[in-house]
Amino acid sequence: MHPHIKKLYEISAKPSRIIIGLMSGTSLDGLDVAICKISGAGKHTECELLDFTTLDYDQEYRTKIRSIFAKPDGHLETLCLLNAWVGRYHAKLVNQAIAELGYTSSQIDIIASHGQTVYHCPKIQHQQAQYENSTLQIGDGDHIALGTNIITLSDFRQKHIAAGGQGAPLVMYGDYLLFHSPEEDRVLLNIGGIANLSFISKDAKLDTIISSDIGPGNTMMDAYIQRSFNNLQFDKDARIAKQGKVNKALLNALLNHPFFALGFPKTTGPEVFNLHFLDAAIAKVTHENPKMELRHEDVMATLCEFSAITIVNAICALLSHRDNVHIYSSGGGIHNPVLMESIYRKLQVQFKGVNLHTTDAFDINPDAKEAVLFALLANETLSADQSARDMFSINPSDLAVPAVTMGKISFPD
Repeated sequence: MHPHIKKLYEISAKPSRIIIGLMSGTSLDGLDVAICKISGAGKHTECELLDFTTLDYDQEYRTKIRSIFAKPDGHLETLCLLNAWVGRYHAKLVNQAIAELGYTSSQIDIIASHGQTVYHCPKIQHQQAQYENSTLQIGDGDHIALGTNIITLSDFRQKHIAAGGQGAPLVMYGDYLLFHSPEEDRVLLNIGGIANLSFISKDAKLDTIISSDIGPGNTMMDAYIQRSFNNLQFDKDARIAKQGKVNKALLNALLNHPFFALGFPKTTGPEVFNLHFLDAAIAKVTHENPKMELRHEDVMATLCEFSAITIVNAICALLSHRDNVHIYSSGGGIHNPVLMESIYRKLQVQFKGVNLHTTDAFDINPDAKEAVLFALLANETLSADQSARDMFSINPSDLAVPAVTMGKISFPD
């Protein structure tokens, strides 16, 4: 037996595994590092979040990624160089996190790295008959493995696409394992750059879960802030949005995007919801009303309301006949008070007894949730026996949730 295979076998056979989950989102704020203790697999999975930190990216990282991020045309050489460079950069940050949190690399069994998405391209977006769904995350796992001396699983989304899925969202697996309850209907709402949700009814089996992207979360707000206020990365505490007024004409132009008429599940990204889309909407409404005054603060207030409405509309479409709904939120958007207040106010109108929580209710830091979910996917790849895998035996015609093992394995030598 090759020593690498023996090592994997020994890790999979352990009563529990220490797995670091890494998540780098479209906001480019930093690398989320979740150190998890995971035992079992499938329905018997138990996960404890031991430690969590976010290590901020420097301006060089943001500049390099934005040079190719969500752009249909770009320099192939830059993309090639950044794939390795991001892997080494993430390895350096992982080593920093391990030391700062009081661990050693020998204590870590596995790293599960999401990578840095630079382009997400489902067929509903590109509409080219000869091509299927596609997505691209850079930050090569081999560089992380060698840079940390820890076995690394990466590139999870490719297998999902290879099996017929759209590559996103992948949260449904971990959402089901961690948050399914026989006692209440739950919505797991994640507001990152793009907002997504999983609806898990109390009588749900995995193949009955609806998991879908639902539209922009923070991505358009962050992009507008970065363009309009050179020294800001995001609207901290919604300070700028609070000073503005929602522009109804601009809001209606934004809501008139065909993505929102698509059924569930669906996927999208900053390739669709970006400053080009916003500028086109602004041009339309100012052409129709040349005397309209549109301050930066008004645009931010409108973008915030745009995200809130699309999130609530999606929840209402999925739960239109239910009361006493429990919604557990996560992601950077939960720190935007204007956004969260608007979501809650609208939900109260639509549902009796709506309950809006964060995943803190389950001792899962809401900022850490997506990093934890990738640690769980790695654990399934390592430790799911046949009984655990049977849980993922989903109707193969349901291409949104292919029953596959995800993650490519990179060894540190």
